[in-house]
Amino acid sequence: MAKTLEDIIMESQEIEQETPPEDVFMAPSITKSDILSGKSYSHFSPIPSAISEDMSTECVLGVDEAGRGPVLGPMVYALFYLPIELHHSLLAETHHFDDSKVLTAAFRSTLMRTLCTSATDLYTSCGWATRLLSARDISANMFSPQCYNLNAQAMDATIALIQGVLDRGVNVKEIYIDTIGRPETYQRKLERIWPSIKITVAKKADSLYPCVSAASVCAKVTRDAALDVCYEAYSSPENSGETTASQTQPVKTEVIAWGSGYPSDARTSGWLKKNMDPVFGWGNETRFSWGTAKEILEAGKNVGVKVEWPDNNGEDENDMKMTDYFAGKGEEGDEMVNWFGKRVTEEMEVF
Repeated sequence: MAKTLEDIIMESQEIEQETPPEDVFMAPSITKSDILSGKSYSHFSPIPSAISEDMSTECVLGVDEAGRGPVLGPMVYALFYLPIELHHSLLAETHHFDDSKVLTAAFRSTLMRTLCTSATDLYTSCGWATRLLSARDISANMFSPQCYNLNAQAMDATIALIQGVLDRGVNVKEIYIDTIGRPETYQRKLERIWPSIKITVAKKADSLYPCVSAASVCAKVTRDAALDVCYEAYSSPENSGETTASQTQPVKTEVIAWGSGYPSDARTSGWLKKNMDPVFGWGNETRFSWGTAKEILEAGKNVGVKVEWPDNNGEDENDMKMTDYFAGKGEEGDEMVNWFGKRVTEEMEVF
């Protein structure tokens, strides 16, 4: 049986690596109002001058994500692009980009700060974009009748980001992507969308291709900052003990660290248990579609209030259908006829 995202047990070192630092860089990709309201949104950096001065410049583009498995916080997809001739020399040799998981939090923030600082070589040569998928929207889509699953949401986020850069006129010639599922299946789908672009989808692409490494840094720093924004709403003095991170639903909170946001992190599960409202559960920072949240809602002394939503399937005699007003069912079903006149029949002479 295949493991789910929540079945994966992380080592303590991995958990610490995934925990947002206290001084995480607040990149331009952070929109606090959207994050607190549970809104998903995209951010595109300006096209760098090295490309905008000559839009025929051939570029390489990488895509990666952060926050696929956590029960708390958003999942963030990011892309990174720059002129092909600078791909390895600028990213790997000069700035030492690598898979975000092997870089320290401080170094990731430094790289992101440099990227966002005008007049630096990264700022003038590289463009980037993010798509933040909120915990609220992830869960709502997974709970929908069509079951818009996480892989489909991730695929659509990737396609939207790439198309957004292409629509801005960037001459992308090569695309490298860290895989979702089977690399060959994912790659074939993207090749059908953009047949003229060389596309490579691979496992561990974030450690193989510098542009994917850079995208992983953008995604990770953005997720860390977004999670920090959510936590500030709980930990700030004016909100402590009164509201959720969404600032719309009442909940009695206890200000404790929630750690990395991953189910296997004891700090995360502890926070969920101690900060659960019996009616609303949690705020927009929590993925209710995760089994972790469901188990806490349904078990133990903190069991939530159960709400039943009756479905009569139209059997209630007072449940009138719109068509009942238009389809004749004897005298009782002809209300529209009574309002607007008698029905025209064959016996009536029509002029």
